[in-house]
Amino acid sequence: MTTMNVSLPDELKTFVDERVTHDGYGSTSEYVRDLIRRDRERGHLRDLVLEGANSGPGVVADAAYFKALRQRISTEG
Repeated sequence: MTTMNVSLPDELKTFVDERVTHDGYGSTSEYVRDLIRRDRERGHLRDLVLEGANSGPGVVADAAYFKALRQRISTEG
């Protein structure tokens, strides 16, 4: 594991300390790692949304679509 040092103004340090205590993190490092993971996940979700938005129109999800989906699931299961 690699170590990083981060300088924070007192106001942000107090905020982080409060989040660590309030949210039950074991340490400041654990809190920061969680923030980084969440940011990475948000970026991944954003990429997926953009990919979907750029993929063109999808199929119509009407009653017939869901009926066919249920049939496919019951025969594959």
